[in-house]
Amino acid sequence: VFPALPRPCEHKCSGRLFYPSVHLLFKMVIIKLILHPNQIWSPPRAKKEAPAPPKAEAKAKPLKAKKAVLKGVHSHKKKKIRTSPTFRRPKTLRLRRQPKYPRKSAPRGNKLDHYAIIKFPLTTESAMKKIEDNNTLGFIVDVKANKHQIEQAKLYDIDVAKVNTLIRPNGEKKAYVRLAPDYDALDVANKIGII
Repeated sequence: VFPALPRPCEHKCSGRLFYPSVHLLFKMVIIKLILHPNQIWSPPRAKKEAPAPPKAEAKAKPLKAKKAVLKGVHSHKKKKIRTSPTFRRPKTLRLRRQPKYPRKSAPRGNKLDHYAIIKFPLTTESAMKKIEDNNTLGFIVDVKANKHQIEQAKLYDIDVAKVNTLIRPNGEKKAYVRLAPDYDALDVANKIGII
């Protein structure tokens, strides 16, 4: 805070060092106080909040991001090994089809509906025996129909317990449909008109 002491001056007359007087030192302190009052004592300053980032730093951030985008994440690209001396131009443009007219006049409908699955009921003697003894009806069905489709066919509106199928020697498919216990095959056969 106080100015440094002036260097001692050597007097040739006396063989000892001479320091300036206290009066001179006090004078120097007063002058310093008048000219530079803040340097002697300054009140404690309030802490400033963190300053906003300078313009240079604000500019550097987007530049850094730009650099990263330009560089990309795939900087270490592996070179493809060429196994053939022939170069074939790659087909890069693959356009979607834009048809000028429909290739089919009408959309294809479902040919195997509930009415096409079951063709007609069987009226043979063996089929009649099955109706009486096993609570089972016999039908000729479409060759492409499976057991699930036969079971779900709503032609006669009955609950089915089990379906057995076989292909006849003449190429038709025969299905033996066992009815649920609460349905009587004889009553259903009468409704259909087999008996």
